[in-house]
Amino acid sequence: MRKYLVFFLLALVSSLVIFSIDFAALPFIHNVDLKMKDVRLLLRGPVKPPSSVIIVAVDNKSVKEIGRWPWSREIFGELLKGMAEYGVKVTALDVVFSEPQNRISDTALAESIAMSGNVIAGHFFRNEMHPIDPQVLEQVQSSKIQQLQIDSTVTSVPLMEYANMDANIALIGQGALAYGYFNVISDSDGLFRQLPLLMLYKGDVYPSMVLQALKHYTHETAQVSVGSSGVRAIQLGKYTIPSNQEGELSVNYYGSGGSIKTYSAADIIKKRLPTDELKGKLAFVGFTEMGIYDVRPTPFDSVLPGVEIHATAAANTLEQRFVIHNSNTILSERVVLLLLPLVLALLLGLAPSAIIGFIAGSGLSAIYLATNYLLFSRYLIDLSLLSPLMALGLTTISSEIYRSLVVDRKGRYMKKAFSNYVSADLVAQIMKNPDSLKLGGEKREISILFSDIRGFTSLSEKLSPEDLVQVLNEYLNPMTLIVLEEKGTLDKYIGDAVMAIYNAPLDVADHADHACRSALKMMVKLEELNRSFIERGIQTIDIGIGVNTGDAVVGNMGAAMRFDYTAIGDNVNLASRLEGLNKMYGTHIIVSESTKLLAGSDLPFREIDLVAVKGKLQPVPIYELMLADSREVRSTFSEALRLYRNREFTVAVQLFDELCNQENDPVSRMYVGRCRDFIASPPPVEWDGIFVAKIK
Repeated sequence: MRKYLVFFLLALVSSLVIFSIDFAALPFIHNVDLKMKDVRLLLRGPVKPPSSVIIVAVDNKSVKEIGRWPWSREIFGELLKGMAEYGVKVTALDVVFSEPQNRISDTALAESIAMSGNVIAGHFFRNEMHPIDPQVLEQVQSSKIQQLQIDSTVTSVPLMEYANMDANIALIGQGALAYGYFNVISDSDGLFRQLPLLMLYKGDVYPSMVLQALKHYTHETAQVSVGSSGVRAIQLGKYTIPSNQEGELSVNYYGSGGSIKTYSAADIIKKRLPTDELKGKLAFVGFTEMGIYDVRPTPFDSVLPGVEIHATAAANTLEQRFVIHNSNTILSERVVLLLLPLVLALLLGLAPSAIIGFIAGSGLSAIYLATNYLLFSRYLIDLSLLSPLMALGLTTISSEIYRSLVVDRKGRYMKKAFSNYVSADLVAQIMKNPDSLKLGGEKREISILFSDIRGFTSLSEKLSPEDLVQVLNEYLNPMTLIVLEEKGTLDKYIGDAVMAIYNAPLDVADHADHACRSALKMMVKLEELNRSFIERGIQTIDIGIGVNTGDAVVGNMGAAMRFDYTAIGDNVNLASRLEGLNKMYGTHIIVSESTKLLAGSDLPFREIDLVAVKGKLQPVPIYELMLADSREVRSTFSEALRLYRNREFTVAVQLFDELCNQENDPVSRMYVGRCRDFIASPPPVEWDGIFVAKIK
């Protein structure tokens, strides 16, 4: 739980750090995000624009046929009259005639504008100061936004503001339908992705040429709503324009230059187009001839004609297909910036290693990238790419540093501590879920195995210390490996004795069965060792094994400076007593009834006695786990034991003696002696067959 809390805390800190970077609006970070969005736009590819918006261009063809720019204003007037005759509904001029040419030419152009009755005259805001004709100023001021709703709490409108402008001379501008600026503003990396629809001039809000053209094309009045955070909405009747707080529209480019249907000015002047070709169109007049048009680099095209930016924005509005980046998307970005790292923190908490953690971080980043692209390509929702990815990256790095310095260090310590006496599978489980290891002691059901070398004292007297240690190591090493292979935990070595526990520190299914199979494997391995000892002239060894299953207290016990992971309790003591009983019965493996009931049914058990071991008053049935299974031996012995407990000693001794002679069964030999003793001196009437062990 602590690990998850730390990961969640690191995720929150990462989100706050990235949010602070966003708030600081660092140019480099902002530019990288813009470039990533450009890739997203390029992956989407070109799309078809609506046919209602067109461009009339002074192109290479026009220059070759009519002459280089600037043309005589009479010729430009012929272009405007031709467009009106072709039925263009609204004509927006991405050009300004700010200086007089001559009276005749200026008058001719002015008359053409007035006769057309559909011309939006363009002007250009700037900061360089120069005198402005009051009549010109009056013309431009007539087009300022009239329906402006500003909240009472607003003290200033966060729009771009200019001190001066270049506009058409009064003679040319007087016949215009309306007036609009054609300023375009690049992003910090020099590319044009947004178009300002509103600007401040002398305290009033003015519309762009695009907004004015749309207003007269749709016959709707522009309504602007401003709140404390900036522009909330721009409305043209049924058309809603989702600008940002600064009144800027994110331009949804259709492709590279020429995506908007473009007509040559020469073809219109010389009447080469079909009669209805331009009828009802919204036309933007500008330049595409190299050397005279304003080049505007965009994500799709490094030399896009500036007039196409205006035409694209108008087309976006008419088909209501905008790149949406407004207050709602900004709020969504902040929610994503908070939630994604928290989700990653959960995944990192579940990840068992740093590699899986990095895969989880990469996978979540890929999912966000795919979702971001899907939202953009289908719904044109413009969410930040870089900030969430940075938050995910920072969360991943900080969490993995914590994992390496704290969690894995603890895990490495535990792995080192447990690998010497816990199986590799259990170590892996501990590493995967360290919290499942409850240190300090807990009560749980376990199986306990004790094994001991018979006659170790006499063996030690016959061998030198060096040879004795070698024999012990050759014996203990394979026995320990067997314990670990069977998912056991090596508790300790007690001289030549081995104590192992099963189902601690972690759960092991069928732990009684694993303990019994460990005992059988130990006896098989002992035979191999003894053959090796005989070949080398070393005395063979024999062992006894006791196994019991029951509740015990397991955990780290000892002093603060030294402790052992061990088990204590009556059931541990019983396992030790069972191991000692092998000497009395001549057996190798004795298990308790609780172990026998939980172990595999295919194991060859036979009940051999009902014993009250030393230190316990209550008798317990004990079973031999036989090395060589014989159903006939088990059946005959069971019948003899039944007769023995029924005080039929004369009949019982015959069966025991038969097993002793035919099978060389040491347990039957022991019972032959008991039966003969009871025949000679019968037990008391209250005798219930319980044997009281006087030794350990």
